[in-house]
Amino acid sequence: MKSTDHPKKRVAFEPAERLLQPTGYDPGMKRPPSIVAGALLVVLGVLAGVAWVIASSGVWPEWVGEVAAIIGGDDVPDRVEQSTYLLFAVLSGLFLAVEATLALLVFLGVNWARVLVMVFAALTISAAFVRWWVEDQEIEITTTFISLGIDILILLALSSRSAAAYARRRER
Repeated sequence: MKSTDHPKKRVAFEPAERLLQPTGYDPGMKRPPSIVAGALLVVLGVLAGVAWVIASSGVWPEWVGEVAAIIGGDDVPDRVEQSTYLLFAVLSGLFLAVEATLALLVFLGVNWARVLVMVFAALTISAAFVRWWVEDQEIEITTTFISLGIDILILLALSSRSAAAYARRRER
């Protein structure tokens, strides 16, 4: 079967020169579904993060107790447990707010936000792989399966040609 038989079909391995070609100036380009899906997936990841922070409040005393046992402390005062959880929740909230802002910027077609979200997704996918490989951490529905799946889908949606063209539509 020749490549001329299917003119819209792309080859599996494209040369780097073709992949790095500019997308073309088109400020009136409509928002593609890949951008909408990518932004919605980032928002879904933010909601999953909020749920995880809320759920971790129930097991926080146990986690603090385990860390104290490793360090060598016996009993951890309640105020230390509460203050460490408060610090954790505030830092997590800031991170999730930044991620929600990035979702909005991706939806609006800001290229650096799209790239930053893809880099973060690639890093979290890689971290999950390393934890599986080195620490034998199982990927289960109750642990990393949902966040890993969301990150893979984000990477697929935002790395598409249409998402790149939309994010770079104003470049000459």
